[in-house]
Amino acid sequence: MASMNEQSTAHPAPEPHGHGLRLSRWDAESDADAAAWLRGLGDPEFRRWNTPLKPVTDLDGARDSLRAQLARAAGGDCAPFRITDADTGATLGHIGLNAIDRVIRVARVGYWVLPEARGQQAAARALALASRWAFTELGLHRLELGHAIGHDASCRIAEKCGFRYEGTLRGAMFGAGRQDAFRDVHLHARIATDPEPALG
Repeated sequence: MASMNEQSTAHPAPEPHGHGLRLSRWDAESDADAAAWLRGLGDPEFRRWNTPLKPVTDLDGARDSLRAQLARAAGGDCAPFRITDADTGATLGHIGLNAIDRVIRVARVGYWVLPEARGQQAAARALALASRWAFTELGLHRLELGHAIGHDASCRIAEKCGFRYEGTLRGAMFGAGRQDAFRDVHLHARIATDPEPALG
């Protein structure tokens, strides 16, 4: 395996797959990908728990947002994946490794799923896949996952995928729809030596 200094985070082939999913590359020039990105970031449930620095409100904004995400990925700062159904190729959501630190081998995980994909364990299955990829392909040691207090679904997903609760971070996230107010965050984490979770 290549060292962390030699290996790119720009998704080596083959794409991660398993648990009925494939984690694919986003394409900012694809109408379907841009539309899915717009739907995901504009979804009321997403906006309830996340406050983007720059809201995405139309297709052009979605393309710009995706291009910026992919530019950061090319520089090794993140690794964004489109969550797709392995059989149909349908987009189910997004999962990304963010703030990748190649020195201490840590990254933060974030994800969202489209409304029609909820209730199918798509987020948990994608988190398990992305975690395995991060530990084996990128050689990371620690993955962190934070969610606003009250987001019980994210808490359950984290724990199901072996991300242990480690504490509460005070005022660590913007309040819903605001950049002038803050809310507390539950911090979960998983390290490479933790046992592989059973998703059954």
